[in-house]
Amino acid sequence: MAPAATLRKVLISDSLDPCCKQILQASGISVLEKANLSKEQLLAEIKDCDGLIVRSATKVTADVINAAEKLQVIGRAGTGVDNVDVEAATRRGVLVMNTPTGNSLSAAELTCGMIMSLARQIPQAAASMKEGKWDRKKFMGMELQGKTLGILGLGRIGREVAIRMQSFGMKTIGYDPIITPKESAAFGVEQLPLEKIWPLCDFITVHTPLLPSTTGLLGDATFAQCRRGVQVINCARGGIIDEGALLRALQSGQCGGAALDVFTEEPPKDKALVNHPNVISCPHLGASTREAQSRCGREIAVQIVDLAQGRALVGAVNGQALSSAYASHTKPWIALARALGIVLRALTHQMNGGVQVVTHGSTLQRAGSYLIPAVAIGLLKETAQKDVNLVNGLLLAQEAGLKIATTHSDRAPSDEEGLLQLAAQDTPYVLVGSVQGSIPVLHELSGTVFKQLVPLTGTLLFYRSKASPTSLLPTVIGLLGKAKVELLSYNHSSIVTGQEWNVMNISSALQSLQELMQHVTEVVQVTL
Repeated sequence: MAPAATLRKVLISDSLDPCCKQILQASGISVLEKANLSKEQLLAEIKDCDGLIVRSATKVTADVINAAEKLQVIGRAGTGVDNVDVEAATRRGVLVMNTPTGNSLSAAELTCGMIMSLARQIPQAAASMKEGKWDRKKFMGMELQGKTLGILGLGRIGREVAIRMQSFGMKTIGYDPIITPKESAAFGVEQLPLEKIWPLCDFITVHTPLLPSTTGLLGDATFAQCRRGVQVINCARGGIIDEGALLRALQSGQCGGAALDVFTEEPPKDKALVNHPNVISCPHLGASTREAQSRCGREIAVQIVDLAQGRALVGAVNGQALSSAYASHTKPWIALARALGIVLRALTHQMNGGVQVVTHGSTLQRAGSYLIPAVAIGLLKETAQKDVNLVNGLLLAQEAGLKIATTHSDRAPSDEEGLLQLAAQDTPYVLVGSVQGSIPVLHELSGTVFKQLVPLTGTLLFYRSKASPTSLLPTVIGLLGKAKVELLSYNHSSIVTGQEWNVMNISSALQSLQELMQHVTEVVQVTL
């Protein structure tokens, strides 16, 4: 079980279902609900909050994140996190989470409604009726049976759209760089390269996040490759379809109609698209159903309570390594990686070169994703200007110029199920450790093997001298007694004259190592 986060107070800065506040309060978390805050008001309110929950309206910028001295988690009650500066949050070690399933059905159903409305011009016909007209010929539509729907982005929402529109007899093709063709074939979507999709589609709907690679995905060049009269739908994020290119395609007839729930600027100041007769538009209603709002509010509240109580971590957008800290079988390995990083930094003093991390054994085959950030925490523990955790460890290590490389060997060099090895470049220091039960332990230090495994817990004193370990032991114990520090355990590595290492677990840290340094060739002290 992972340690619980200290979440005493959470600010909800957007309108959310009342169940969100109720769930948080029932778990003992204080909740402040204040919607429609100005940036200045948000900066003032966030200062003493441990958590922040938002929907789309609140812009969680770097200024907001840096002003929130106690902030540990930002929860987005919805799918995307476009309104959160995830990079700034990561640098501060603030966890960002969302509710990826909460509004999927609502967004998918709105998309299907948009497709049907485009095919039959339902909104335009309804508006004409309200004007007192009866113009049947003007609103000639098309059947969906036999038409081809291109779905760009085959995640939860894209998949639900495909399943529903197949019931109308539409052929569904699509593209997704992550979902495999075999996976999409299971829900009836044939994957094709983008350049083959454009000319085949009667309708194109986008369901991707807004990334540099997806911004302007439908632009002048791609519209030119499409079938004349293609109908396009965007219920995902404004900017995926280039709005200027879309207007030009509508004006030329290359695009026959568009249904837009999202815009680059919301609300849009330029009304050219909204006012075009072949455009259907809505004010970002993808998640605006009672069911979706209740589901998203409930999900984000439960996720934050689980985080606070150390039960689980769901919906993490950054700090995926932190998710592993909630698994009983990975938590001790994270503690080992952190401890070895601390010891290695203490031994080397200055980490001028890189660090090579080697995982041994099949149990650690995919462990690098969470062990490397943990190693970074240990290496930066005594030097970082800010708190280092599994969210920001790797980023801060990179910014500090620490290069951490990792390799894996399926075979462990001993009877252990797994071994973790750290080596500092251009130094003689190599550490090898493993986990015994749930305790991280040290096997080797710079090629010398410990007779008994050294638990990497508490305060440890590492030293070596030219004298034999046993002859120096009374002197060291005497110095500990003089400092009123108790010796809890003692171990030493295999005898290699002048190279063996001695490790003492002591009750508290020595205030000074000066007197001990007169008797040894090397000494470091760490508190794990």
